[in-house]
Amino acid sequence: MTSGPHGGRWGSGILRWTSLRLRLVAVFAAVALTAAVSVSGIAYWLNRDAVLTRAQNSALNDFRDSLQRNAASLPVAPTCQSLESTASRIGGPDTYQVVLLSTGQDSQECAAASNRDVFTLDDVPATLQRAVNTRHTKDDGKYHLHWERISLQGRPYLVAGARINGDGPTGYMLKSLEAERKDLNSLAWSLGIATLLALIGSALLAQAAGAAVLRPVRRLGEAAQRLGEGHLDTRLKVSGTDELAEMSRTFNNAAEALETRVEELSAREAASRRFVADMSHELRTPLTAITAVSDVLEDEAEALDPMIAPAVRLVVSETRRLNELVETLMEVTRFDAGTAKLRVDEVDVGEQVMACMDARAWLDSVELDAPRGVLATLDPRRLDVIMANLIGNALKHGGSPVRVTVRGTGTAADGSIEVAVSDNGPGIPEDVLPHVFDRFYKADASRARSEGSGLGLSIAMENAHIHGGDITAANGPSGGAVFTLRLPRHPRSDEASDAVNGGPSEGGTPEGGTAGGAR
Repeated sequence: MTSGPHGGRWGSGILRWTSLRLRLVAVFAAVALTAAVSVSGIAYWLNRDAVLTRAQNSALNDFRDSLQRNAASLPVAPTCQSLESTASRIGGPDTYQVVLLSTGQDSQECAAASNRDVFTLDDVPATLQRAVNTRHTKDDGKYHLHWERISLQGRPYLVAGARINGDGPTGYMLKSLEAERKDLNSLAWSLGIATLLALIGSALLAQAAGAAVLRPVRRLGEAAQRLGEGHLDTRLKVSGTDELAEMSRTFNNAAEALETRVEELSAREAASRRFVADMSHELRTPLTAITAVSDVLEDEAEALDPMIAPAVRLVVSETRRLNELVETLMEVTRFDAGTAKLRVDEVDVGEQVMACMDARAWLDSVELDAPRGVLATLDPRRLDVIMANLIGNALKHGGSPVRVTVRGTGTAADGSIEVAVSDNGPGIPEDVLPHVFDRFYKADASRARSEGSGLGLSIAMENAHIHGGDITAANGPSGGAVFTLRLPRHPRSDEASDAVNGGPSEGGTPEGGTAGGAR
């Protein structure tokens, strides 16, 4: 079967900064942006160079030809009037503006401009003037045409200059490059739009690729989530022969192996529970007879031979211990099988704790702080089992004095009760604390046999859980162990209402505390 729609955790991954989909889109976008910017930049600079070179060469060639046609016949020292006439013929508003410079007959410098409002000698850079007036010795002392690109009032221009007929007049040209700049700006916008479209296209491509790649991964995540929730029959649909298909096959094989293993373990656990339950039931009948005989022997122990009396007392003691162990094992099997029921009643918790202590003659050994009126709806027998185990554990393994404190919190409708059992002993080692409620756990592994079965605290915890409560173990600030029982004033079990009206009968549990042996 395929996994169900449990993909809330994966669906929100699209929006997470750390999601694989977002990283894939980011990588695609970065690659596309880098490529588009590189291509656009190269294209822009190549086109810019071509446009400017073409406009520049066209203007320079036309300027050179115009100088040759219109100024070649000028004398070495022409008059200002002739220079102005020549400048007007060479320059124009549709081409370029010209300034002709020469030393007149009266030995004064004359600068004639085609339009003084647009271009004068002051607009010519000094570096260009020096280059134009420099003779090139490697070329027989001739003058060359020189040019520069400048900016006047934020607009681009081409300025060039050359001397006519060797020592003749000097001509300067100013050509506007505004049209070329507009063309280049349009090209830049076009390349920018193309780059943006490439970026959007790469994001869509990455989204499509991510969907194709991540869809099997998302399904795998959903299947793993269902598998973790206990749906061991979850399988993935396998299609194709790529790595993702191989991953799906591996998941299916692992899920199948896990399901088989869990079924085997469940079968073994069920068989173990049945064995314990059957064994306990089989032992109850002979134990009942043995217990009756041991009671008779105990009553007659004083009249027996002094050599036999100790053996009789030992038999009686061990018979009672075995009977308690069988009852405890039966209670454990009921918890494991889920058949344990609550038979609740509204009781005064303080009185119940006092009754538990009185039945075991602990009133002189335990300090009780239990105000009257702390009412709760719970199973009195199970509360007795819990308190017997907690107080008995404190008396056996802790140090005097043992204190029991009963407190109520909240309201009678939704409050809880808290019972703390503390002692003045050495406390619980830190490495033992996590295991005090484990079954058959004993802190001293060398004690192969002790008075406790190692199940008391475990059963106490199960009885707390069936009420919807809990028990915690800790070390007190001044030493000693502190076990705290917390129960709701009303049981949270769905079976509580049925138990009030009478549930299936259950065997009793040992009345004495069967300490868990954790310390």
